[in-house]
Parts: sequence; structure tokens; C-alpha cells
Amino acid sequence: MAKVTIDNNEYELDSLSQKAKDNIATLQFVQAELNRLQAQIAVFKTAEVSYVAVVKQEIENSDN
Repeated sequence: MAKVTIDNNEYELDSLSQKAKDNIATLQFVQAELNRLQAQIAVFKTAEVSYVAVVKQEIENSDN
């Protein structure tokens, strides 16, 4: 039997109402999207650091 844990309480998925099941599915989608967006943010922050380093290097090189 599939189970779901909410606030440290475990529930049998089959024992939940259809509305609860629908909301769990939506919650899982939202959590997956948040994870995807957090991964994108990490990529963009890495790129930002790289671009800042390149700009700083260009500024330093143009001063010489």
C-alpha cells in the first residue's frame, strides 16, 4: 500500500478522499517545480560569479 507522510504522520493513500489525493498530486508537482527552479537558480548564480570574475579581469587588464 502506498503511504504519504504529512507533518510526521503517515497515511494510507487509499484511505484518503479524492480531494486529498488530488491535492497531494498538486503538492508533488509544486515540490518538483521548486526543486527544478532551485537547480536553475544554482546554475544562474554560478554563471553570475563567472561573469563578475570576467568583468573584473577585463577592468584590471584595461587599467594596465
